[in-house]
Amino acid sequence: MKIIDYLAREHLTLTEFARRAGVSVAAMSRYTSGRQIPRPEAMRRLAEASSGQVSPADFYPPPDPADEHHDPVVAARQYLDAHPEVRHVDLVIADTNGVCRGKRATRAEAIDVIDHGLKLVGSIFGLDIHGDNVEEAGLGMDTGDRDQIAVPVDGRILPMPWVGPDAAQMVLTLLDEEGAPFFADPRQVLCGVLEKFRTLGLNPVVACELEFYLIDRDRTLLGAPQPVPSPYTGRRDWSTQVLSLDEMDAHRTVLSDISAAMEAQGVPVTGALSEYAPGQFEINLHHVADAAVACDHAILFKRTVRAVARRHGIDATFMAKPYGGISGSGLHVHVSLVDEKGRNTFSPGHPGAEERLRHAIGGLMAAMPESMAVFAPNANSFRRFQLGSYAPVAPCWGFENRTVSLRVPGGDGKARRIEHRVCGADANPYLAVAAILGAMHWGLANQIDPGPPVEGNSYDLVAPSLPRHWSNALDAYDDGLILPRCLGEAYHQHYGRLRRAEFERYEAEVNPLDHAWYLDKL
Repeated sequence: MKIIDYLAREHLTLTEFARRAGVSVAAMSRYTSGRQIPRPEAMRRLAEASSGQVSPADFYPPPDPADEHHDPVVAARQYLDAHPEVRHVDLVIADTNGVCRGKRATRAEAIDVIDHGLKLVGSIFGLDIHGDNVEEAGLGMDTGDRDQIAVPVDGRILPMPWVGPDAAQMVLTLLDEEGAPFFADPRQVLCGVLEKFRTLGLNPVVACELEFYLIDRDRTLLGAPQPVPSPYTGRRDWSTQVLSLDEMDAHRTVLSDISAAMEAQGVPVTGALSEYAPGQFEINLHHVADAAVACDHAILFKRTVRAVARRHGIDATFMAKPYGGISGSGLHVHVSLVDEKGRNTFSPGHPGAEERLRHAIGGLMAAMPESMAVFAPNANSFRRFQLGSYAPVAPCWGFENRTVSLRVPGGDGKARRIEHRVCGADANPYLAVAAILGAMHWGLANQIDPGPPVEGNSYDLVAPSLPRHWSNALDAYDDGLILPRCLGEAYHQHYGRLRRAEFERYEAEVNPLDHAWYLDKL
């Protein structure tokens, strides 16, 4: 709600509200007129003074599609011209792990990047989770650590409400020295998969659902995470809190700020809910008709959640399994396919809808074992896959069944879609969606039959068969026949070398549990 609307509704004068919020009348006048966007601390005061009715998003005009230009250079310049208060722009690119990297540019530097691109080392896609070069990936010294060219994905410059009005960000993607898509950029890998669908006259519509934990900055003596104390009681709650409105109320401020920050960036969110563990939440991103943009949204969401949490003095994590005894965090991907007229080709009544749905599911099931190294990219990822945990352990499908790996939700037939429930929240969204869509394309092209849907508890009816350990997943990935055709042979080999090297480094470490179990007993 805009300040001016709040004042009118509450019958408050500008001076009265300024005094209540602890800001000057002059500043309040600038806020209400739109001449100044409050800094984060002032935004917090205004939100508290209005009981959350005035949120950070209310100070940023929603993106107007009419203002967008097909030329990224023009679109970005238009934004900067309209926002002279922007002093620096974060140039953001997601590496293979989905970690945001890049450069903080001045306004002048950002304009130069918009016009000419940014020289950026291709080895950014050969980094491990620590940010160290993995030479086995072949992008470092073997190439002389060559620069490539990073360019804006669409020219949209987005605000960063958790920093303030003088900060903005822009998502980049990498081209090679000849201006072609750089083979190791996960976003470009996804775009290559999307081209396959265009030849079929189909376009994937994608939405990402990401679960995450809010955790205390104070760790246990062994460095483990622990839940944030309830703002209501001051106590840590270790009990299951699925769909708890009390849990939502307790963390309302940070969750509201996350949603507001996403809306300020023009990223559509559809709601929030408390998940299966203390401090675990899900905020859904709305489906969009460009799968690459849907993954941009997921990357921006993860960055926003972590940043907003820090502003509130806590941490957030998308680690797949931060706690041993309670629920892990997943990335659920919803996919439908629309034709050239925008009609959902899975919808009952569309010619061939049932066969198309089944063949897409058949491809997903066939490719699932070899895709696990993408869906679960880290050692910790595999701790999430446990019987009866809603984390799938076998390729299977069913209608309105959350125990299967591929769920076809009920409801309006026009919205019929596949919900892919395998990925952990730690997966790179671009790679996960590329593998999912590539498998669907494979199923459609080869008319793969998935067999009958599962009715009932799949954990009792279908034997576990997916790789449940990192080494097994990497072996299945290396031996795979479908993913190399989906992602491209060059990228398939690159990703395999990178993950294999990280696995070997992980296995070479002696962890604290080894000492606790064996040091004094052997």
